[in-house]
Amino acid sequence: MLYRMFIRIFLFLFTLLVFSGCSSRQYVYSGGNSSSRSTGEIKNSKNMQKATMRPYTVLGKKYYPTKVSINDSFSGIASWYGPNFHNKLTSNGEYYNMYAMTAAHKTLPMNTMLRVTNLDNGKKIVVRVNDRGPFVNSRIIDLSNQAAHRIDMVKKGTAPVRIEVIGFNGVIGNSLGSTKSVVMSNYAVQIGAFRNKNGAYRYAKQYKQVKGRYRSKVVVGQKDGIALYRVYLTGFKSEGEARDYKSNDGFRGSFIVRE
Repeated sequence: MLYRMFIRIFLFLFTLLVFSGCSSRQYVYSGGNSSSRSTGEIKNSKNMQKATMRPYTVLGKKYYPTKVSINDSFSGIASWYGPNFHNKLTSNGEYYNMYAMTAAHKTLPMNTMLRVTNLDNGKKIVVRVNDRGPFVNSRIIDLSNQAAHRIDMVKKGTAPVRIEVIGFNGVIGNSLGSTKSVVMSNYAVQIGAFRNKNGAYRYAKQYKQVKGRYRSKVVVGQKDGIALYRVYLTGFKSEGEARDYKSNDGFRGSFIVRE
């Protein structure tokens, strides 16, 4: 609980440093539980959005906020948070209200509107992203106490869910057409190229899994009329994440490709 509170304070202060000079109102964390804080006011300035879309690191892991589109959908495990965080600052400078229909997500833009379906019972809700988290690998979203009650998952604590993007800036948009499941971006890092097929597959096997989230694959093409076997690392959630990997951990001569 304490590390989670520290994370939220850190993310808020980071945001504040970036845009406090352009804001007519400043927010300072002071603890306490004054009910007057939970006013329901939405923080939605351009500077806040810019600040909260920058990569950030929590518990040694780097996260890359990513833009999405209406009808994008994701699946995973939802959790919830409540009384211990009520009236504490969220990552975008609002005060968390456990009775509001809000949620925390690691990478979605602040004020993204989501439809969340509990896959155990089919119950659905609409929430607004105003915080970062949950910082547990197996979990995709952290719902407010009220939101969790609405889909009947409070007692169990977690639930398998599908989340669908239905709007931005706190406004529900036109959600026409079928949803499209989004898992990863189409950016990859090429780490090798071989004329010899066996050599390419041996090399790819060495890097079958990198940092627990990137995986290698061999893509067959041609150059000068001769087969060329390129080895890609995949699993990057955005171009920014791929560029960061290439700059800091990339292989010599590697470069970014778009599949």
